[in-house]
Amino acid sequence: MFTGLVQCLGSLQALGPDRFQIMVKTHVDRILGDLALGDSIATDGICLTVEEILPQGFTATASPETLHKTTLGAFYHRTSLVNLEPSLRVGSKLGGHFVTGHIDGMGALVSSQITQRAWEMVFGPTPDGETQWHEFIAPYILKKGSVSVNGISLTVADCDRDGTWFKVAVIPQTYQDTNLSQLKPGQWVNIEGDILGKYVEKMLRHPSKSPAVDMDF
Repeated sequence: MFTGLVQCLGSLQALGPDRFQIMVKTHVDRILGDLALGDSIATDGICLTVEEILPQGFTATASPETLHKTTLGAFYHRTSLVNLEPSLRVGSKLGGHFVTGHIDGMGALVSSQITQRAWEMVFGPTPDGETQWHEFIAPYILKKGSVSVNGISLTVADCDRDGTWFKVAVIPQTYQDTNLSQLKPGQWVNIEGDILGKYVEKMLRHPSKSPAVDMDF
């Protein structure tokens, strides 16, 4: 489990179709200070397990499902700048929202413009990802709700009723300290909807047939 508060940036390089090397580039101690084999690290929002610890990073392997639903599979042959966050531990601050690291699908940056106080960024489906977007992402996007984009906890500032796009306002510090500053229109990102919204939707779709719990329980 993660919070969506990125701790540092890293450089991701493919060692093969499903194996990756991540080298920590900023605030190294936040990741490597007490890193252990088997630890979970959110890498652009994707929960990866540390398999080997390197002097300045670690290696991890992605499952077929992860490769199918995330940018790891789409761009595994490139070297990429990625957002990194270690998993929550007892006593950790929860400053964002609960992020599982299980990506719902990919989206693309539609537009980005700076305002007086923030960067306004609009995201929508990838060119061939309309079905995936409307089935796995759009149902969990609502105005003022939480969403994870490349592992960053953001608030939905606006969205259309059909769920074909949503807008977030990114404060300067978040913009500068994450790879959002590197994004160009058309580039793809990993998106995870709010897990609380998923549970609510499931309860509404499949209401329990058991008797309701009351004060006499």
